[in-house]
Amino acid sequence: MPKPGFSSRRNFRPRYTFPAAGVRRATDGLFYLARPQNPCLLSSLNRRKFLALAGLPVVYAASLPAGVQLLGLEPADPLPGKHPGLTVLNDRPVNAETPAHLLNDKVTPAELMFVRNNGAVPRGLPELPTSLPGDWTLRIAGEAVPEPVTFTLEELQRRFTAHTYQLTLECGGNGRKEFSPPARGNQWSTGAVGCPKWTGVRLKDVLEAAGYDRKRAVYVGYYGKDTHLSGDPDKVVISRGVPIAKALEDESLIAWALNGKPLPLLNGYPLRLVFGGYPASCSGKWLSEIVVRDQVHDGEKMGGQSYRVPCEPVAPGTTVEDEDMCIILEMPVKSLITSPRTGAVVERGTPLSIAGHAWCGSSAVERMEYSIDFGSSWSRCQLAAPANRFAWQHFSARVNFPKPGYYEVWARATDTAGRSQPMVLPGWNPRGYLNNACHRIAVKVV
Repeated sequence: MPKPGFSSRRNFRPRYTFPAAGVRRATDGLFYLARPQNPCLLSSLNRRKFLALAGLPVVYAASLPAGVQLLGLEPADPLPGKHPGLTVLNDRPVNAETPAHLLNDKVTPAELMFVRNNGAVPRGLPELPTSLPGDWTLRIAGEAVPEPVTFTLEELQRRFTAHTYQLTLECGGNGRKEFSPPARGNQWSTGAVGCPKWTGVRLKDVLEAAGYDRKRAVYVGYYGKDTHLSGDPDKVVISRGVPIAKALEDESLIAWALNGKPLPLLNGYPLRLVFGGYPASCSGKWLSEIVVRDQVHDGEKMGGQSYRVPCEPVAPGTTVEDEDMCIILEMPVKSLITSPRTGAVVERGTPLSIAGHAWCGSSAVERMEYSIDFGSSWSRCQLAAPANRFAWQHFSARVNFPKPGYYEVWARATDTAGRSQPMVLPGWNPRGYLNNACHRIAVKVV
């Protein structure tokens, strides 16, 4: 079997020459033939690298209004500290996913954690952090807080008990690439998910210290220090949130560490929220303010079409009015085959070992199965217990194939409420959210 490779360091999907047996769906969905997500990306990065190396002056830079940032002059590498195998979907803002075969670790390494940004990374922060800025501040305010309270990061670490949980974060648009008609947004395949260990303080402990009003509290929202792509410092990039019940769960963290080290810059250094089981957009990065609201939070990207789906099922391609959309809360049950890499070739009579992860936004995964006959029959996998609530669960199995030829191995998870992954794309929605269809890999038996 020819070995897969990368056409460029970060800019294209892996290239495979393994035959897809004429199956177009497998070619698109399984083999990820090299295709730039942004045709201008490669030249853009090269141009930026040239400018950085040349050290060209910026004409009239001193005349720019206060607070305006030159977003075009960014580092040549848009993913500092990240594995070169990540696939860049966009460089402004930076968005990148991790190929499934690189997500085989039970605890996701920092360098393999996906990147989902809505604006520009705050200026003045180290690209590769090694320590925490103790003077970073977090303000607690809102209608349900009698008086605003401000904590420094050093105070958070000193005054409150630190907790570590392994929590799954997944972009609400993970799997958008499979929607037809196509849905607007970054065309994520399967890699906008990860489950590292997060360390921080419980959000509920901080809210209690701030004296929030339990009777008035309805929702918690956040603000971060990321910058709007227009460069306007007064424009909010994103300000989402969660119901107060979610905010008060033990596993809801204000985090400063990932796998025991400072957060990566692209994942929110030095401070962020982490709400396992909810869309990752709820877990605000570069955190500077939390508001406890007496209503559903109405910040940027809480309304309209953003992170919302039709309240009732609609036909593919339907135009849905904003008032008919509902906010995404818990993520659905889902699984991912991480080993072997799609396109595996095995000898007849040799069992194939498969492995991966399964997760669910509201409970645990109770059963994990695989199919080699396009869903006609299913066999059980071994399924490990989660490290804690909202952590993904590792599964494995040994698969036997009856004869030579082309196969697809499908994976299906079922949660404790009896909800299983669909074999095909679930309900279409305008922005391509919540795709939890069965993941599959291609295998050829020779």
